[in-house]
Amino acid sequence: MSGTALSRPAGPDQVADLPKPPGLHWNVRAKQPVAYSVSMVRGLLEPENPTLAHACGGGRGRPFRSLLVIDAAVDALYRERFETYFAHWQIEVTWQVVRGDEDAKYLEQAIRVTEAMSRMGILRRAEKVIAVGGGVVLDIVGFAASMYRRGVPYIRVPTTLIGQIDAGIGVKTGINYGHHKNRLGSYFAPELALIDPEFLRTIDARHVANGMAEIIKMALVKDAALFGLLEATVGTITSDTLAGCGSAVSEVLSRAISGMLDELEPNLWEQILERSVDYGHTFSPSLELRADPPLLHGEAVAVDMAICLALAHLRGHLSEEDTDRALKLMQGFDLPIAHPIFTRELLEEALEDAVKHRDGLQRVPLTQGIGSVVFANDLTSEELGRALDFIAGWQAARDGALADAAI
Repeated sequence: MSGTALSRPAGPDQVADLPKPPGLHWNVRAKQPVAYSVSMVRGLLEPENPTLAHACGGGRGRPFRSLLVIDAAVDALYRERFETYFAHWQIEVTWQVVRGDEDAKYLEQAIRVTEAMSRMGILRRAEKVIAVGGGVVLDIVGFAASMYRRGVPYIRVPTTLIGQIDAGIGVKTGINYGHHKNRLGSYFAPELALIDPEFLRTIDARHVANGMAEIIKMALVKDAALFGLLEATVGTITSDTLAGCGSAVSEVLSRAISGMLDELEPNLWEQILERSVDYGHTFSPSLELRADPPLLHGEAVAVDMAICLALAHLRGHLSEEDTDRALKLMQGFDLPIAHPIFTRELLEEALEDAVKHRDGLQRVPLTQGIGSVVFANDLTSEELGRALDFIAGWQAARDGALADAAI
């Protein structure tokens, strides 16, 4: 710390003279290191597996305490296995069951999590919060952990595909506010994210597709080899094959996670607002919270990505062939590419809100060939309309071709 000095020392009976304007001034500079681990671990809940117990601080021959905040659906499926595991390792667990749907991602639920911390009397550093569930639960618990006593340590155990390759491995937390997704939030890294593909055996086909949207995103913006691998595995990636994690699926998951972390690590605090991982996240927040019936996060991202593919093609960044490949890939994984709520007016409104979030510029990532991006700051209302028309036309032609093939 540096600063200006008083004009002369003050004696015991004197009042120091303050310097003339601008007066006293101090500069304070500090750096906050960030270090956390992401580990893929098979058999996380097998009693002989020490990974989770050691992460909680247990396994040292004495009882230990943790707060487990778990998605209600996951609790119904896995409570007995968690209880057996923690009993084996002498970890005394306080359970807090929470809802994991988007409608629950509001301040009230985050406050309930902090109340559970308070009732337990969790120690500020020695005892851990364990967040178990999908992206909604991980975001809520991370946000609550960042608020409680200005930060208590927590561990993430993502149990959905989107949680394991996206929401569970970064440092952002967030809750929805009003009609805005993740409007309140913080940057608060977990100590550890533990990924066990076996949890994916109990997710349904829609949640498989939900996570695949974020994997397709990483392929489009960063990894052409991953894109080719996805094309080769369309129709074979299911909850069972994900849980089995054979060689092809293992490569899909590891490339998606590695690509995401590679993009996040040098810019964890988002000092640079041109982020390739924002692909598909310009228009989707408005769609996700307004669609009725509701859309999952990845479904909204897929519709956004389709618009961005059209914009890239119309600007000459993406060939017709690659545009066709990308749209077919999304449909091959049962993802939507259009939605009736996505009108030109809503796209304009969403883009206006994105400009505020991105500090006055659009910074919209568009594919520049498969596997790389270019950022646009001059999208117009007319272009948005043409992109909608392109997707509608492509879908009509696709439906016609499929109908002809069925005859």
